[in-house]
Amino acid sequence: MARGVLLDLSGVLYDGDTVLPGAVAAVSRLRAADLPLRFLTNTTRQSKRQLVTQLQRFGFDCAADEVFTPVAAARAWLEANGHQPHLLVHPALEEDFADGRMDGPIAVVVGDAAERFSYGRLNAAFRALMAGAPLLALARNRFFRDRDGELSLDAGPFVQALEHASGIKAKLFGKPSADFFRAAAASMSLDPADVAMIGDDAESDTAGALAAGVGTAILVRSGKYREGDENRFAPAPTETIANVTAACDFILAARGS
Repeated sequence: MARGVLLDLSGVLYDGDTVLPGAVAAVSRLRAADLPLRFLTNTTRQSKRQLVTQLQRFGFDCAADEVFTPVAAARAWLEANGHQPHLLVHPALEEDFADGRMDGPIAVVVGDAAERFSYGRLNAAFRALMAGAPLLALARNRFFRDRDGELSLDAGPFVQALEHASGIKAKLFGKPSADFFRAAAASMSLDPADVAMIGDDAESDTAGALAAGVGTAILVRSGKYREGDENRFAPAPTETIANVTAACDFILAARGS
């Protein structure tokens, strides 16, 4: 029985600028059942401030400390290890690093840089790696569902290209990093086994959550989901369900709510 819920954002609660049917009501029902919530995202084309503003504009009851992005963990690593970032990220994400460490040796930080994934910028990151910089990946998702409804390349292929060229393995800070899921559970004072994850990505969301010890992982057939995804990655999701409304029903039924 879940005592807290982790929710992916894009593809679960909204697609682009469109709130998915029933999503606001589903979040409200989970809160009414006294379930603490955390909103987990690998999205790195928006700052945390922009994400929180967007969620609130869409009608979701959401506080800033409930939103988990990979940036906070990456910044903590930079500070603890005495590095400053060499950023290969979307321009909107730069504000999340603006007041961070700006001295010490370089660490290459890669997010979804979109059009900034030019040869020149990738090569500059490669050269920093060859000079000894570590590689920090804010996410390594293969693709995402873009605003036009089609799939687009995410950060993962570019992270893998830098790994291949440099021979350096990236340190991952977003999903499916076990530390990411466990930190979100710990922020609710819960063990991962007492938490349910709802996501549209069978690799990063559900398989990643279960590998991290999360008790229940629900894959929704919205967003980036493609037929058969539930059978492509291990561990397989606990349940594969139509949408976030059905996922909410499943969680609340298990609680007897």
